[in-house]
Amino acid sequence: MVDKTIKTKTQEASPEEEKLFTSLRASSWSEFCGQENVKTALRISITAAKERGEAIEHILFYGPPGLGKTTLSHIVAREMGANLRITSGPAIARSGDLASILTNLEKGDILFIDEIHRLHKTVEETMYSAMEDFALDIVLGKGPSARTLRLDLPQFTIIGATTRAGLLSAPLRDRFGVVHRLNFYEPSELGTIIIGGAKKLKIAIDEESIKEIAKRARGTPRIALKLLKRVRDYAQVKREGQIDLSATKAALKMLEVDAMGLDPLDIRFMKAIIEKHNGGPVGIETIASTISEDIGTVEEIVEPYLLQIGFLQRTARGRVATKTSYEHLGLTYPAQNELF
Repeated sequence: MVDKTIKTKTQEASPEEEKLFTSLRASSWSEFCGQENVKTALRISITAAKERGEAIEHILFYGPPGLGKTTLSHIVAREMGANLRITSGPAIARSGDLASILTNLEKGDILFIDEIHRLHKTVEETMYSAMEDFALDIVLGKGPSARTLRLDLPQFTIIGATTRAGLLSAPLRDRFGVVHRLNFYEPSELGTIIIGGAKKLKIAIDEESIKEIAKRARGTPRIALKLLKRVRDYAQVKREGQIDLSATKAALKMLEVDAMGLDPLDIRFMKAIIEKHNGGPVGIETIASTISEDIGTVEEIVEPYLLQIGFLQRTARGRVATKTSYEHLGLTYPAQNELF
């Protein structure tokens, strides 16, 4: 039985988007573009495990959403010739839920746990012996008559994915033998992903349009593919299916995605810091309240890209807007802000 992943508010995706990501998802190493160091290390681990006839060690992928954690998990399972079971941290509410999943695994199976940092503490503690000893300790009864029953499990692999590795407890994190951080993609890598997506969607797109989408995709394949499909829809309705640079720019303008890939939420965030808090420093709770957004949304969706492109700085006193962000928004940078 496969458990459906329960996504947080910050990572909700419509059924159409889920279908899109699934249909355009890379299914082999040759199709997966970017993250070269991660791919090389994983291929070595997979080859070594197969030569020994063992399950691959437990794997932890962490990094911002949309960079390929789930896709890599599918590829690892395919390369290992293993069944992939999918669940999420919030879906495993009790130790009994975990026991039900683990006891149904077969030798070599891979269990993918998305949002693993959201596992309940008691569930997490139950996982320790399962990950280390391939055994499950179940407490039967209560009080003085309680006893522990140990169930042996077949060799299996847990692949955990999280956008917030810092929330993982040290004991859980240390039980992953393979840990990889996924980084934002370069525009050239996103261009290759867009080309592959266009082929699967059976649409023609010129090189200038590919570069424009890649430039505005925030270094994230998921966003690049989403923008590609929206551009395709616009061209189909407004330009008789012809995707060129003019149609691409018009579609992205309609979507309110600017030349640096900033969307209305990013603009609101930066302008709130600059116009309402004098450019910072300002605390995360204050800025989240100012723009009426959840702190998790700000930390996981908004800030990573703004930090990556140098529009935002995190200091001991709070968030600070950089000179580059002022220039991008067409605002004058105050001289006193050089102090921060």
